Amino acid sequence: MKILVTGFEPFGGEKINPSIEAVKRLPDNIGGAEIIKLEIPTVRWKTLKKIDQAVEKYNPDVIISVGQAGGRSDINVERVGINVDDFRIEDNEGNQPCDEPIDAAGPDGYFLNVPVKAMVDNIRKHQIPASVSDTAGTYVCNHVAYGTRRMIETKYPGKRSGFIHIPYLPQQVMDKKGVPSMSLQVVVEGLAAALEAIAEEINK
Repeated sequence: MKILVTGFEPFGGEKINPSIEAVKRLPDNIGGAEIIKLEIPTVRWKTLKKIDQAVEKYNPDVIISVGQAGGRSDINVERVGINVDDFRIEDNEGNQPCDEPIDAAGPDGYFLNVPVKAMVDNIRKHQIPASVSDTAGTYVCNHVAYGTRRMIETKYPGKRSGFIHIPYLPQQVMDKKGVPSMSLQVVVEGLAAALEAIAEEINK
């Protein structure tokens, strides 16, 4: 069994993105699943192209993408992706769509087909704050959440995909008074627990 795990490059003026930093530090094997790690650009269309290329190359059973959600206080396992790009800021190549569909031929939304609640439960078993989220936003993270689910629905039937949002790292909030953060070590442990839950579910 293979799980492709992606993390984003820094964006929005930040010098670091905790998503790719955490992904790079994941074990190579979790719960019997081979973990394949991939950095993706924070660029509207290029994200999905890079994921598609990796799926063709590695043929993973599951694709999990991880993104930074500044302001959130716990690890959020997303339940849905919606068919809209409405960027509050430009992506890393200056794209800033407003109320545009990700795929004009696609449905309004998709439930992500990984064991969302089991993932949250397993993270919490490690004494790490986590919850189910019903909004992945409308920025590049949601673009990937919806777009990857659309991709496997139309091109790679039988595969699964999901999305996890994580808080800022402590060094990112030094000048952001009152904004929550989570240490990289804790984030890595939480992501590993989420992936362990996926492996357990699929191996049943």
